[in-house]
Amino acid sequence: MMKLRPSLLAAAIFVAASALCVHAPAQTPAPTYQPAEGQAGKDVMWIPTSEVLVDRMLEMAKLTPQDYLVDLGSGDGRLVITAAKRGAIAHGIEYNADLVALSRRAAQAEGVSTRATFQKADIFESDFSRATVVTMFLLPELNMRLRPTLLAMKPGTRIVSNSFNLEDWVPDQVQRVVEGCRTYCEAYQWTVPAQVAGTWQLGNGQELVLEQTFQMLKGTLRQRGQAFPLRDARMTGTQIQFTVDGLRYAGEVMGRDMQGRVNGGSAWKATRGP
Repeated sequence: MMKLRPSLLAAAIFVAASALCVHAPAQTPAPTYQPAEGQAGKDVMWIPTSEVLVDRMLEMAKLTPQDYLVDLGSGDGRLVITAAKRGAIAHGIEYNADLVALSRRAAQAEGVSTRATFQKADIFESDFSRATVVTMFLLPELNMRLRPTLLAMKPGTRIVSNSFNLEDWVPDQVQRVVEGCRTYCEAYQWTVPAQVAGTWQLGNGQELVLEQTFQMLKGTLRQRGQAFPLRDARMTGTQIQFTVDGLRYAGEVMGRDMQGRVNGGSAWKATRGP
């Protein structure tokens, strides 16, 4: 048996290793995760919102750079990233860890990772009360589970849902896109109303009595022993409007006070009664 000196042995090992490097097949990198449309999730299957509907939803919300948007079930992150590209701070809550990682990579690639963030979490166990805009693409029963939480948010918060409504909470807007959208092409928008039901004192013996169903109001203005019914009465966030006895009242609710103008002219003010 032939023996090699240590120097020749080391050279032989190097040559053999080099040969292996040349002739061994190249390692194929692990494929990047890509979601499949219709794949099952925790509560819903994943179906991406079309880009044109994403744009329409943000327009319906009147998104500004001053807004903080939270997308419930953010999927591949496209709505959050689009909101961030419009200057807003946006956050996605998504239960699928792979989708969260995919979203973070996409935000980094688009240069908005400081404004577009993502969290792996259950939307029903998450606190998104600071949001000024909430977006979602969930099933009707999930929307209804969220409805009490949404109604308890700060008045003026805008909510936009892809394709599914909130039952008897009538939306402020409904819009449908036709071009560039194949399925699930309708969006609903609501504004969380201030809660104003009760009796308000206007002074001079006048009382404003309000009943409220979501943003819709009805009631009476009582003065001098008479009760005049309100017409076209509603809330839009903290903004209140109603017509009584031919006069149009418009104002803003600020806690236990509301104030505004009658027919755009003389001022009026009311304080919530005990």
